[in-house]
Amino acid sequence: MKISVIVSTYNAEKWLEKVLIGYSCQTYSDFEVIIADDGSRETTKELIDKYAANYPVPLRHLWHEDQGYRRQELLNIAIVEAKNEYILMTDGDCIPRKDFVEVHAKNAQRGRFLSGGYCKLSMKVSEEITKDDILAENCFDVKWLKSKDKLGFSQTLKLSSDGVLGTILDTVTPTNPSFNNCNSSGFRDDMIAINGYDERMKYGGPDREFGERLENNGIKGMQIRHKAICLHLDHARGYKTPESLAANLAIRSDVKKQNSVWTPYGIVKEEKKA
Repeated sequence: MKISVIVSTYNAEKWLEKVLIGYSCQTYSDFEVIIADDGSRETTKELIDKYAANYPVPLRHLWHEDQGYRRQELLNIAIVEAKNEYILMTDGDCIPRKDFVEVHAKNAQRGRFLSGGYCKLSMKVSEEITKDDILAENCFDVKWLKSKDKLGFSQTLKLSSDGVLGTILDTVTPTNPSFNNCNSSGFRDDMIAINGYDERMKYGGPDREFGERLENNGIKGMQIRHKAICLHLDHARGYKTPESLAANLAIRSDVKKQNSVWTPYGIVKEEKKA
C-alpha cells in the first residue's frame, strides 16, 4: 500500500516543524508527504525546503497565493497531484505517533474510509514539546503529559489503548465515523469519484460534507480513533465565523436531502455528465 499523506498548513511553522519530525520517524516507510499550504509566508517554504533536503520519504510543497481561507481548493489540487493510490488527510498541527501511517495502511480496505480523531493538548504542553520528546515518544506518554498539564479522560483513554483494547473501543464507541481532516484516509479514486471537496465551503465542516458524499456513494466510514493516534497542538481560530458555519450547514443539509455524491464546485468545475 503506497500512501500520500496530505498535510494542510497556513503560517504555523513552529507547529509544522513538530509535525514534520513526527513523519520522519514512522514505522511505515512507503509514503510521501505533501504539504498543502494555503498561502503561507516565505518562512514556511524555507522550513519545508530545509527538511526536504534530507527527509526519509518524498516531501513536496504545494502552495497557492493567500487570498483568504481557500483550503478546500488546495486540498483538491493535492488529491489530483498525489502520486499514490491511498490518501491520508491530516493537519499541520497534528503530531503523528510513530505507528500512525502504519495503522492507516493496515486498516485500509475497499468500500471504506477510515475515521480517526486527535488528542487535544493545551497551549502550555503544545509549546513545551521538543524534537527529542517526539523522537523518544515522551509526548505520547500519559504520565509525561500529565506532569506538564491536565489531560482529559478521552485523551487519556486513546493514548492508553493498546491494539486489542483500541479495536474494542473503536467497535463500541457511539461516535459517528465521520471524515475528519485531522486524521482520516481513503482511496484516491473514491475521492475523485465524488469530485473532491466543495470549494464553496469555508471553515466548519467541509471535511464532514466530503465524508457524507463518500457515504452517499457507498464508501462507509470505519472508526480508528483509538488506534491511529495524533496530538493536536493548540491554536487560535480567527477564520471561524458564524456566517461560514451557517453557509456550510446549509450545503450539508442539501447534500443530505438530495443524497448527493457529486459537487459541481470541486475538482471539476462543471455538472457531472450523465
